[in-house]
Amino acid sequence: MPSKYRNFRNSVPWLMLSWEAVFIILFYLFFSGVGEIRSNFYDTAFQDVSHMVVFGLGFFLSFLKRYGFSSIGFSLLIVVLGVQWSVLIEGFVFLYGGAKKDDLGSIIKAVVSVTAVVISFAAILGKANPVQLVVMTIVEIAAFHLSRWINKMYLEVADSANMMHVHLFGAYFGVAVSSSFPVPQPGLEKAVSTPTSSLLSVLGTLFLWTFWPSFNSAFAMDKKNDVIYSTYFALAVSAVTAFALSALTTKDGKLSMAHIHRAALAGGVTVGYAAESIKYPWIAMILGLLASVIAILGSHFLQRSLPRAIKIHDVSGVHFTFGLPAVLGALAQIILYII
Repeated sequence: MPSKYRNFRNSVPWLMLSWEAVFIILFYLFFSGVGEIRSNFYDTAFQDVSHMVVFGLGFFLSFLKRYGFSSIGFSLLIVVLGVQWSVLIEGFVFLYGGAKKDDLGSIIKAVVSVTAVVISFAAILGKANPVQLVVMTIVEIAAFHLSRWINKMYLEVADSANMMHVHLFGAYFGVAVSSSFPVPQPGLEKAVSTPTSSLLSVLGTLFLWTFWPSFNSAFAMDKKNDVIYSTYFALAVSAVTAFALSALTTKDGKLSMAHIHRAALAGGVTVGYAAESIKYPWIAMILGLLASVIAILGSHFLQRSLPRAIKIHDVSGVHFTFGLPAVLGALAQIILYII
């Protein structure tokens, strides 16, 4: 057996089992007296958000030839570890902060929170080993909850908008982590895709596109239908714009699925912040158009110079797929709040 496999067997399984033992003990200590688990209106949202995160993001990251199956497997590992850790942190807030506890709602918040880690994983796909991924999951979930707490306590951000900054946080946390890894050489075998892996990745995009309205509306109360309505129109316009700009920016005038793969989701990311503040569908449509333009033009003009300029290599382009559209959404929320 090669040495790297012996190291994997001696470190990774024991690390994961150790964390799981810690989680079980903490759940026993802090959740033994919470009473019966309640069933409520979150049931449908829980299914949709889970499908989006597990299937959508899992297949979304399967575009590399060498890491197609690994990306699906490790994304599931990140989700199941991160959800348990996030629920524990929510429990700590409940016990010591006086927050109202909702059992199933805390799981949905945990699944949404762990989305940030999966997005960060996309930026370092094929670079980080399993031990690094487990450590990143634990650290990032804690950092994300700290950021949420600061937003809620000092900036008085509503919980629905507070959870939706998951895209912004995950994208730039992943870009920051990628700075600790070397920039791979162009044309390297590890960075090559195949038709099969690209097809699976597009399948993940379709899953994400379909379930994104439910994702954005998971924490909306009175305006749930309005959020779904706005998100769908933003996604529709961003997809149409992605097809149009892809044909305009490629050398041969053909459609690039890499562009569509990134920009078709940009509208959903952008309106996640401001969906409850959007009164008319044309506002969501404009945001979807601008988000798609930013995603495609950003990847077309900046991706070639960004690694050389700041020594950061974003494997999956999360900076353009999630980061910049999220910045646009945050600015849109501020403008809509003011007017």
